[in-house]
Amino acid sequence: MAGRSAETTDTPGLPAEVAAAWGVRERSHKGPKPALSLARIVDAAVHVADTEGLDAVSMGRVATSLGAAPMSLYRHVSAKEELLRLMVDAAWGDNPGPLAPGETWRDGLSRWAWAMRAGARRHPWVVRIPISGLPILPREIAWFEDALACLAGTGLTEARKASVVMLLSGYVRNLAATEADITAAVLASGLDHDEWMASYPRMLGQLTDARRFPALTAFIAAGVFDQADDPDDEFIFGLDRILDGIAALIPPSA
Repeated sequence: MAGRSAETTDTPGLPAEVAAAWGVRERSHKGPKPALSLARIVDAAVHVADTEGLDAVSMGRVATSLGAAPMSLYRHVSAKEELLRLMVDAAWGDNPGPLAPGETWRDGLSRWAWAMRAGARRHPWVVRIPISGLPILPREIAWFEDALACLAGTGLTEARKASVVMLLSGYVRNLAATEADITAAVLASGLDHDEWMASYPRMLGQLTDARRFPALTAFIAAGVFDQADDPDDEFIFGLDRILDGIAALIPPSA
């Protein structure tokens, strides 16, 4: 197979990137120790995505940033798709940790969600890479463990705990992707954020009439887009509603 690692042997039953990330892919003892490491390659790829955009990431570009030959990367990473998944695991950063003493499940999950949001803000491209499977890489598992641990005393079934984690992570990812889209649209417009927002109700006013769109007319008249909102307001609103819904499922005795 082209691009297959020459430095490692397969671990049966595990995808190559999973075995590599967990350090359980066996290394061949033939030849000198490689100058590169998997961690260095992933860090370099993350830097390229941060500074040049996700589309700039390629095995050749990452190799150039490391001052190495492209083929040397294939001793650690079998393909770009494997590299992208490892980049996602690195981008989220260290897990926020389980409940602290005296911390409630709600406070713990809120802290977890805010930490995930911070990761998406550090590396906005991370939400552009499609989810390719259930949590299995080291950081993914650590984050999953922390979220489950926050729900340990709630009385929810294990299946419902998993549903909560999926709901919460999906919310963070979706809002991060929407915010990234808006940021790109603002940049493309040549306006600053406030000017871009103010242009929307002006255009609506020219295109709609109060008889056909009475609710929208009232919305525009309220001056919603004239107000400078905290960029976290939408996140806080949605997060609180999700946590309220979870609280409704938890037995009072818990």
